[in-house]
Parts: sequence; structure tokens; C-alpha cells
Amino acid sequence: MGRANDEAAAALEEYADLFALTGGDAFRVRSYQKAAKAIAGFPDDLRQTDVRKIPGVGEAIAKKVEEFLARGSFRQLDDLRGRVPEGVRRLTRIPTLGPKKALFLFQELGIDSPVALAEAIRAGRLSGLKGFGARTEENLLKGIEQMEQSGRRVHLGVAMDLAERVIASLPADKIAYAGSLRRMRETIGDIDILAVGPVELMEIFVGQPYVAEVIARGERKTSVRTDRGMQVDLRVVPAESWGAALVYFTGSKEHNVRIREMAVKKGWKLSEYGLFDGDDRVIAAQSEEDIYHALGMAWVPPALREDGGEVRAALRDELPRLIELGDIKGDLHTHTDLTDGIASLEDMVAAAARRGYSYYAVTDHAPDLAMQRMTLEKALEQRGQLADLQAKYPDMRLLHGTELNIAPDGAVDWPGDVLRGFDVCVASVHSHFTQSRDEMTRRFIAACENPDVHIIGHPTTRKIGKRPPVDADWDAVFRAAGRTGTIMEIDSYPDRADLPSDLVRLARHHGVKFSIDSDSHAIPHLAHQRFGVGIAQRAWLTTDDVVNTWPLDRLLAFLRRS
Repeated sequence: MGRANDEAAAALEEYADLFALTGGDAFRVRSYQKAAKAIAGFPDDLRQTDVRKIPGVGEAIAKKVEEFLARGSFRQLDDLRGRVPEGVRRLTRIPTLGPKKALFLFQELGIDSPVALAEAIRAGRLSGLKGFGARTEENLLKGIEQMEQSGRRVHLGVAMDLAERVIASLPADKIAYAGSLRRMRETIGDIDILAVGPVELMEIFVGQPYVAEVIARGERKTSVRTDRGMQVDLRVVPAESWGAALVYFTGSKEHNVRIREMAVKKGWKLSEYGLFDGDDRVIAAQSEEDIYHALGMAWVPPALREDGGEVRAALRDELPRLIELGDIKGDLHTHTDLTDGIASLEDMVAAAARRGYSYYAVTDHAPDLAMQRMTLEKALEQRGQLADLQAKYPDMRLLHGTELNIAPDGAVDWPGDVLRGFDVCVASVHSHFTQSRDEMTRRFIAACENPDVHIIGHPTTRKIGKRPPVDADWDAVFRAAGRTGTIMEIDSYPDRADLPSDLVRLARHHGVKFSIDSDSHAIPHLAHQRFGVGIAQRAWLTTDDVVNTWPLDRLLAFLRRS
């Protein structure tokens, strides 16, 4: 998928936001949001496509997109940008604050930034205003704090996209990303790229179209700010020190301190240039494996390098064989254009087959998510279509599933006799995110205790930088899931990354099994599975922990039992 798609989609989304802020018609706002989604998820490059062929893109939107592709903006977007102050637009990025309230706060109280809003709440200026009770104020302050914390950090998908773009643009002999990106952290601050290559590499790097500003430039290290606002550090390292540099710049700091201490105890020195003995002779430097083996330990996968017991395990040769992307045999949470996906059932199934899956579940939304206009009749019709499609894909078992909504009391959309007709039932929280800890805990436990619920989807409901996680007693929830055999999802969609790795480790402690799912709403999303696998690796998971690495018969037996 070309970057033109992402940029055009972002421009339409911004236009939809600004249009809503200025009191625009809600139906038109939704049509722009849908078109943005369709363009972002369209598998081919926008510049080589007739935009009008993309579902949801009518003539008016197509003209705006064409103008955007020609000059990087369109007239109506420029106009709205001029009418809405940047600070008010920043207000709308606060979780739980919608465009109407943001504009109201600006017009009535002159509040024009998240900082000004926090000050107004603390000074009591919002008390008595309709729609701004004590609970709302508390949630707004939490949202502002979360925004400040996420600050310059982006989710893994944004960072990976940029890192791969940088790597593809540089003619290096050897090149790789390091740092927290290589460790598959769920959010990333700066990107570290290591390269072995000619001296001209730095010149080529600073001349790339993604470079907006050169922060610092040298022969060995150059730092730039990109057009997305992220900092990228390129380090050119000697070929003979490649392994040592990779260990050093991958981190984490805590892991590196631990292995440096081991070197010091042997009278050695470990740096970004290599592992040296007391007389400064090189013991190992060229490969990571050589360095770890020289220290008497197994090579540690980057995702584990967080000083969480991995050094001790590596010294005893007790590291697990971590799950890898190639172990994933299917996807148990995906959507089509029957609800809020943008690709047809046929196209999604064909794309899954191209990935070589043994099985694939379609789990469109159930009726309680009213905006998706789902009915049992539509679900049964889809089941029939899936049965017809099965003949075309003898090597991939098609599973008919549903994504249910967990109501505030823990109930789900359909009764048991309907649910038992589905091969797989994912149940997720899609509303009432601000319930109290006790209410939310009871809600999840009720869903786990429902014998027809197989998987709890994106359990914390968070959206990185947009919506905080719900508050629940996760120990109690995971105890219930372990007892009932309810699978916890690792939603691979990078802005969700949910469950996060710390909670995956906690759930595993309670004997919970996991499914790593893409939650795809478009064909390119199927590739997000690598991010979910990264989360699983950080949590020390093996194939035994993850049900969609299992052969079909073992998976189906587990689903029927749970």
C-alpha cells in the first residue's frame, strides 16, 4: 500500500473532524470518515488507481482526493484549517472530548488548548456547565494526562512503516533497525537505524524526501526529524563490529547493564565495538550470537531484552522457543463490508488464502453495535456464502464467527441457541468504557462465564494516544478466564496492541490461553499479525500458549470445550 493512500486518508479524516467542529452535517462527516477508511485500507497505490472505484468514494470526495494528490491539500480543507484554531483541534484529540464540546468550550470560555482546559477544570470554571459533571471533569483530566504521556511516542505500526521506508531508501551493505522498535515495544519514541556502508550514506540519508529537518550531522551518526515528526538516528558502524553495535543499540539499557556486569566479572569489557579481554584483544564482535556465547549464555531474542529474567534463563539454557510469525495457522477475528470492514467476504477470504492459512474466521459485528445494522438474517446469509466459498478453498477451513458486544451487565447480543450455531464467538467491550473497576470486573467475568463465549476481544479496549484502557481487576478477570477456558485476545492492530505484554504475562500466570488476531477491517490489516506476535514474544509465549498456532482439530476441540 502506497504512502499516498495514508496521506490522502489522513487529509480526509482531518477534513471530517474540522467539518464536524464547525457544525457540519453528521451524515456527511460519516461519509468522509468512511471514505478515509476505504482509501487507507485499499490494497493498491492511489496514484495508480481510479479513486472512484474505491467503495464509498463518490464524485465530490474523488475531486478532493485528486486535488490532494496534485498539491498536498484541497481547497475546502485549507478553508476549514483557517477557521478552526489549532488549539481547538488539539482539544478534540483528548479522549472522551467530542468536537461539539470542544467548540463550545472555545466559544463560551475561550479555552483553546488541552493545557488551558486542565487549568479551567482545576480552577472550577466548568462547574455548573451542562454536560460537564464531576465524573466528566475527572475523565477529561485523565485524558489530558494520557495525551501528554503519549506525547511524541507513536504506536508500533507508524514506527515500523517509517523504519522500513528509511531502510528501503538507503544503499547500505547491511542495515537494520535497533532500539525499542527491534524489541517490539508497543510505543516508540525515536527510531535507531544501524548500517554498514559507504561514506556517502549520510549524504543520501539527509537528501531523502521524508527528511523535514536535519538535527545533527556527522560521519558516524546523523539525526533527522521526518515529515511525520519522528526523530530517526542513522549510525554507520564498522562491519567487524556489527554484532556488538546491534546488541548495544537494541538495548534495553537494563539488559545491557546486566550483560556488561558479566563481562566485567570476567575481566573483560563490552562496548558497541565488541567484547574485549583485559589486553584489549577482540573476543567477539561480528555477530550477536558470538557475543552471547562468549559470555556463556544462549542468544537472547530482542523482544526479551528487558531485564525480566532473560539473562538468568539464557545462562541456564532455559529460554523458551518463542512463538514466531510463521507459527500462526489462522486468524480468528476479522471483518468484512457486511459491517464496518471495507473489503468483501470473497476478497478477505482470498487474501487469507494467499497468506497460507489453515483456517480463517470471519467475525462481523453482532446487532447490539447498532450503527453496523447487523441482523441474524444477514449473519445466516453470510454463513451460506461462506459455505459456498469453502469449495474454492479446500486447504483452508472457513469458520463462521461473530464479534459480540459485552453489555454493561456482561450479557451478549444473542441467546445461546443462536451462538451455538457459530464456530467462534469473540466478545468485546465497545461502550460504557468508564464503568467503575468493580462493575467492569464483574462485566468481564460474566462474559468469561458465558459458555458460548470463546474469546474476549481487545480486552482493555485502549486505543494508543486516543483512549485509555478500562479499569478492571485483571487478576480476577484472568483467574475467571483460566477457570472457564476463555481465550484472551492479543489484538494485533497496532493502535490497540491489546492485551499489552505485561497483562499477557499476568494472564499466562493464571493458565490463560491466547489468540493473536488481526481484527482486520481491510486486506492490508491481515499483515498486522507480526505486531501481535511481537507482543506475545515480549510476554515469553510459546506455541502451546497461542490457540491459533494449533492444528485445526486441536483448535476446534478446545473451542467446543471452553
